[in-house]
Amino acid sequence: MTAGAAQRRAGRHKFRSALGVALAVFALDRTTKAVVSSRLDLRDAVPVIDGFLNIVHARNPGAAFSFLADAPAWFRGPFFVCVTVGAIIAVLYVVARLPPQDRLMRAALGGVLGGALGNLFDRLAYGEVVDFIDVYWRTHHWPAFNVADSSITVAVVAILAHTLLSEPPDASAAHPRGAPRP
Repeated sequence: MTAGAAQRRAGRHKFRSALGVALAVFALDRTTKAVVSSRLDLRDAVPVIDGFLNIVHARNPGAAFSFLADAPAWFRGPFFVCVTVGAIIAVLYVVARLPPQDRLMRAALGGVLGGALGNLFDRLAYGEVVDFIDVYWRTHHWPAFNVADSSITVAVVAILAHTLLSEPPDASAAHPRGAPRP
């Protein structure tokens, strides 16, 4: 195998785990939203754990916590699509530059990617995102969310934990004795 072929193969392998996680998240997100949309009328709720969890059929024209939900549709739609596409490009850029051994970070970025794609699909197909998980305590309800939102949240927590808890690279190995440091 030539050096160029080996490099192309390694480049494709860099994306394999991230895209695998993204595909799994996207498929689960689409499936759960389709089931909820087909079985529940808008704003219907089915108790799962009384006093704590319902499955609902909600639509969110905004982003997290209904951010910009009241903005005009002519602004909101293109804005969220552009922001999501930008985030997808940024995630792919980071995945392409990760060292091969950084599997946890690749998987976490795949979770972000899958969640972003799931919610982007909804925005393009319906102009809003389908949410269905309603967590609450007495009369206090957390904003409804979905599998895509959950994946993004868990992935970001994993990325932050990995970044904060991993040991920094050995600076002396990167800069031989006597070499100027940046």
